[in-house]
Amino acid sequence: MYFVGIDWADLHHDVAVLDDKGQELKYFTIPHKREGLEQLKQKLLSLDPEPENFACMVETKNGLLVQFLLEAGFPVYPLNPKVVDYRRKPSGAKSDLIDARLLANIGRADLAQLKRLKPDTELISELKMLTRDQDGLIQEATRLTNKLIACLKEYYPVALEFFSKPTLPVALEFFKLYPTPDLVKEATVPEIAAFLKAHKHPRPNQTAVSIWQKAHEPQLQASAPTVRAKCRLLLALVSQLEVVKEQIAAYDEEITRLFQLHSDSRIFASLPGAAGRLAPRLLAEWGDDRERYENAAVVQALAGTSPVLFQSGKYRFARQRKSCVKPFRRAMHLFAFQSIKQVCWAREYYDAKRSQGKTHHEALRALANIWVRIIFAMWRSRTCYDEATFMTARARHFNWAA
Repeated sequence: MYFVGIDWADLHHDVAVLDDKGQELKYFTIPHKREGLEQLKQKLLSLDPEPENFACMVETKNGLLVQFLLEAGFPVYPLNPKVVDYRRKPSGAKSDLIDARLLANIGRADLAQLKRLKPDTELISELKMLTRDQDGLIQEATRLTNKLIACLKEYYPVALEFFSKPTLPVALEFFKLYPTPDLVKEATVPEIAAFLKAHKHPRPNQTAVSIWQKAHEPQLQASAPTVRAKCRLLLALVSQLEVVKEQIAAYDEEITRLFQLHSDSRIFASLPGAAGRLAPRLLAEWGDDRERYENAAVVQALAGTSPVLFQSGKYRFARQRKSCVKPFRRAMHLFAFQSIKQVCWAREYYDAKRSQGKTHHEALRALANIWVRIIFAMWRSRTCYDEATFMTARARHFNWAA
């Protein structure tokens, strides 16, 4: 058996190869190019022509390097960077060579405890990337929205009162047509009403009167340079928001299409409150490999719903799990929040935790922890959510505990 430590980087990778006795057989650096990865493959196979006899340790489970190793048939064992930091020399010395050797040594010592990387199916992999990328776009839309509101507050605060949300499509079009307070004051009620009708506003006449009245109320006036400068920023932000919102909608269509193609979609779509964006995210993060998780506790740890115990001397308490899959944790957290609006027992559990002094997020994490066990049982048995089944199992558990 050969243990390969690969300290990866954007431009090059340092590789150390150890045998099962810890003797270093090779150390070399390859560029992050196709020819560099081919060189890595040739150097390893020169030691042994069988790829299965190598254990490749790397501090990531994504990227072109990992994809190349998997396609070449090499077993890949992803390591948490925090584990590598903990195992470094007490001196704190760090270099690419030291890291590569350290990764190989960790594999040699702890291979039995490490989990070999088994990639997701193509559908799950694409769905996971799309949902995570869309989350990034949603965060970008939130950032732009906050900048838009801040911009309006500086020179045009009354515009925030024209519509229920400043990011509605009709609101963005209105800002493009009337980007300054003076322009909206010059508009008549019929002109505003005609604009709202053209953009299919549900109450064009009433809203036009309301906008005209608010625009003509006494208000603070910004200086002319401020109006000119911030008006330009407003139009720039509106243009960016329109593009991002359009792309988010396009992502929704593709995510929904892929989600409906998967046989497990009915399981996650049956969860109360998960319809729309949450069900595809739960499926993407959960995956479809039934052998990946030994039990529900493994999923709870990955999703960050289960607490970690901190004990030292007389101190003993539980705290939030920091090391987890962040998108998975976010999806479970949001789903738990939606479930308290639709499921009676979830609301009762949440309220009970709040009455015990738990914060809102602590109560949601505790509820999400229960949902992980429920979804794990559904996922394993390939059955949809049935509240009657859950309530029966819950009553049986209470009777046993009593």
